[in-house]
Amino acid sequence: MSEFALRVEGISKRYRINHQTNSLAQRLQNLFSSPKEVQQAQDFWALQDVTFELKKGEVLGIIGKNGAGKSTLLKILSRITPPTKGEITIEGRINALLEVGTGFHPDLTGRENIFLNGGILGMPKAEIKRRLDEIVDFAKIGQFLDTAVKYYSTGMYMRLAFAISAHLDSDILLADEVLSVGDAKFQQKCLGKMQEISGEGKTVIFVSHHLESLNRICPQSILLNQGKIKSIGKTQEIIHQYLEKHTQSNAQHTWEDLVNAPGNHIARLTQVTIHDQNFNPKDQLDVTSSVGISIDYQVLKEGHTFTHGCNLYNEDDVNILNSHDIVSSLRLLPRKKGKYRATMWIPSNLLNEGIVKVGVALFEVSPFQLYCQETHVVAFQITDPIQGKSARGDYTGDFPGIVRPLLQWEASNTDTL
Repeated sequence: MSEFALRVEGISKRYRINHQTNSLAQRLQNLFSSPKEVQQAQDFWALQDVTFELKKGEVLGIIGKNGAGKSTLLKILSRITPPTKGEITIEGRINALLEVGTGFHPDLTGRENIFLNGGILGMPKAEIKRRLDEIVDFAKIGQFLDTAVKYYSTGMYMRLAFAISAHLDSDILLADEVLSVGDAKFQQKCLGKMQEISGEGKTVIFVSHHLESLNRICPQSILLNQGKIKSIGKTQEIIHQYLEKHTQSNAQHTWEDLVNAPGNHIARLTQVTIHDQNFNPKDQLDVTSSVGISIDYQVLKEGHTFTHGCNLYNEDDVNILNSHDIVSSLRLLPRKKGKYRATMWIPSNLLNEGIVKVGVALFEVSPFQLYCQETHVVAFQITDPIQGKSARGDYTGDFPGIVRPLLQWEASNTDTL
């Protein structure tokens, strides 16, 4: 028996894009035109020469921006669509969580749709009966189980669909953006289930824009770009490459041309850097370490008093925090011409794990005058080695929250009070 669960060799997928006008007048004109003149279609290669293999029990992440070919690859692997070129060898039973809710009939009840959708996904009736209580409990639809799903809210519908897919016994699981399902609480529940599945020794391919979740679940990942594999390796390294390509910079951004740098006739930015305590540029930092953000700029016209600011956002573009300099002595002084640096320090054990995008600004406070404001100019990743020194302690599950400070706790026995 092979040690490999999946082999993908030279997979390519071509779509034909037809630009032909379908009006009656155009079709009549085509009757008197040559085939060469009528031909208005072009080839679009969604995937090109994709090759990789996955051993049984391995978990693989797929990273790439929209249109990179991630969903197309999973549809080919799940046999929804055939490849134009290449071969796929699969050992075992595949379960695909792709388009949540496929196979639901609006006029059937939740119970009936569990059996219908479970059958479509390959579950024997006896297995569905055995798993019914687990599915219903996971989806939290108990009192509506015998109600037609057309009366379900969107959240109920999506919870039930994910619950059916996630509780199917299989050898290989393909999951496409399952963390986009439902509200924030249910998304965390989905992530926990994904971690449980990966911990059971099943082979998993996981597609998500939620990079920290990929980093937690997948030891290795593929970076797809325009339908081609750019690299395969450790997930943290792949995330680093992805950020470097798809943010304006990674840990450091430099403006070589001062004339076109952000700013005005008073001051212009020259560089923004994420670094450790020793001022070494870093795009990945431990949650237990402090993070430095340095803003380099050049004053072009002396005599003006202004300050510096930073805005932090997570990978979902939720504003984590904003800060501007109200403590340095320099902020109170009219600047002379020259080069300057302002550094903001984020204390250890404050940020949560995940991707942090950084924006910076130069401005006068009173009256307010904005010199420049650059959004998402650099980015970095906060990781947790889980050594008991952070707010999570020894807990290895998901830890939601925009920030994750290590707070002071006191506990005592109150029997003697």
